[in-house]
Amino acid sequence: MKAAGVILAVVAALALQTTLARFFVRGAAAVDLVLVVVVYVALTSGPATGLLTGTFAGLVQDALLPNAVMGIGGLPNGVIGIGGLAKTMVGFLAGVIGTQFIVSQPLPRFVVFFAASVMHGVVFMGLYTLLDLRHFGAPYAEVGVQSAANAVVGVVAFQMVELLPGAVERRRAAKSRLRR
Repeated sequence: MKAAGVILAVVAALALQTTLARFFVRGAAAVDLVLVVVVYVALTSGPATGLLTGTFAGLVQDALLPNAVMGIGGLPNGVIGIGGLAKTMVGFLAGVIGTQFIVSQPLPRFVVFFAASVMHGVVFMGLYTLLDLRHFGAPYAEVGVQSAANAVVGVVAFQMVELLPGAVERRRAAKSRLRR
């Protein structure tokens, strides 16, 4: 995936997440579209690109949206770098998994998106707790719901991206057959 495409995807995810956060995030678990983009890029492009995408996306999300994007526990992400580090680790590991295992079917993709979301939550909350900045209690259900939501959105996005080029080609082929 080209760098411009990755940057555009991250910016689109940030814009969409910011827009949707006003309407849907009221203490409930929300889909982290930026994390979905990071995992998607990592699975399709490998660990190095996943790492760089995670770093870029996480730092931009931390810097630009500290109060608009809610973190785990419904609390705003207030420290620049914690989300970036979490997304960096997730991007790298998702890229490694994408290169070592066959992740071309919806179920393995669901598992990768789910595990990546859980890892992101653990790293994110762990760093905040380790630095004694915030205590989350036991948000197991919330992390599970958010991970499942991220996984569903990720699998659907993967399917859509894979089907769209084929749909365009099929439409062109059908038009060319009609012209003959």
